[in-house]
Amino acid sequence: MATNQVTLETTGARSFALWEILSIVTSCLLVEWVVFSFAGRSKVVAGIPILLALGFMFYSHRERGETLRNIGFRTDNFLAACRLLLLPTALLIVVVVVVGWLANHSLPVAPWRNRYLFLPLWAIFQQYVLNGFINRRAELALGKGVKSAVLVALVFGILHLPNPLLAVLTFVGGLIWAAVYQRKPNLFALALSHTLSSITLALLVSPKLLNSLRVGFKYFG
Repeated sequence: MATNQVTLETTGARSFALWEILSIVTSCLLVEWVVFSFAGRSKVVAGIPILLALGFMFYSHRERGETLRNIGFRTDNFLAACRLLLLPTALLIVVVVVVGWLANHSLPVAPWRNRYLFLPLWAIFQQYVLNGFINRRAELALGKGVKSAVLVALVFGILHLPNPLLAVLTFVGGLIWAAVYQRKPNLFALALSHTLSSITLALLVSPKLLNSLRVGFKYFG
């Protein structure tokens, strides 16, 4: 009887963790496919589902006793995480360069834009949501390893649909970052890898090929 109770509690905890992931992904898709498409880029309108999702995430962290250090806002394992990220990040950048070259038979180096200076902030925010929350919940539901890492990568790719090239690249990047996070949870290292990859993508791959990084209904114009 006690064993059955433990099994039910474990199953319930896993199901709830998956529900937490679904709720955050739904909020992101709502912003991408509905708010930005039909309500314009109003900061007030777009901010409502974002703030609700963040509020839910903060509440979940508190209820589970997760600290900033647990989540990955830490420095003690920064270098160790960077070492794990060095080779896969370099390979990811090489893939981006090859894609840019094959598409144009040259590297169409785009001009530098000052908004790229904000990429580290955007990268660490995305990594917090993707790994500091979704990956941690995926581990609770599926355990550490391939299954949970693939789930995280699928989520990241889905959030960049229907842009096919961007969805593929973010799936690959998401898989790398999820796997490294499970070994060395450091969001600063992940954000650094994310930033370098994003800048390479923005500078060396034609905006036409990426449809100016549009996702959701905006992808269609």
